[in-house]
Amino acid sequence: MYNKKRGQSVKLPRKHTQEMEAFDSDDLTLSKAAIEMLTVANEYCLFFEDVEKFKPEDILTYFQRLAPLLYLKGSLLPGIEVEDEDFAERYVTEEQWEEIYKALRDKLSPEDRYYVHDHNYDTKEASLADNMADIYQDMKDFVMAYQKNTLSARENALALIRGLFASHWGPIVLQALGAVHGVLYKETLDPDFFEGDNPMFF
Repeated sequence: MYNKKRGQSVKLPRKHTQEMEAFDSDDLTLSKAAIEMLTVANEYCLFFEDVEKFKPEDILTYFQRLAPLLYLKGSLLPGIEVEDEDFAERYVTEEQWEEIYKALRDKLSPEDRYYVHDHNYDTKEASLADNMADIYQDMKDFVMAYQKNTLSARENALALIRGLFASHWGPIVLQALGAVHGVLYKETLDPDFFEGDNPMFF
């Protein structure tokens, strides 16, 4: 679902800048963990910006392989104290989110929809297209902020992507990955797996 807390909108570039400031060992925004997160996030964005070129099975396989890496890199991000929160911005517009969501929905249908249990153990419908587009939004905002190549922008971007890992895109990655696994291996999955209180239904 599109996050309506926006900053100004900008045109999406094809590649993130490689012209970073000289590395400062005390600058957590240029730490190994932050740069590796940036690299994986950028790869995710580049793929999904061209998603119309790919077959459904290619999209699912790509997500299956990159999603665990996204989650790992997100879990390793350092905590950071932001000096100036005025530089906190979001960049992906609702129109850009909708474009990617609709392309994914059309590509993945009818496998797009799946079911999960919420915190009350009620069954609800979920969407892979919605999940992947939401992850894209968080990743692209992160990449775009780093392109500004200022310490304040990077601090806010790092703090935001780390916070959203805990509250938004981290859980979505895990949920969507389970659904993708179910689609890719539905012919070989043990039917007994879906008996009882298992939280995923495909």
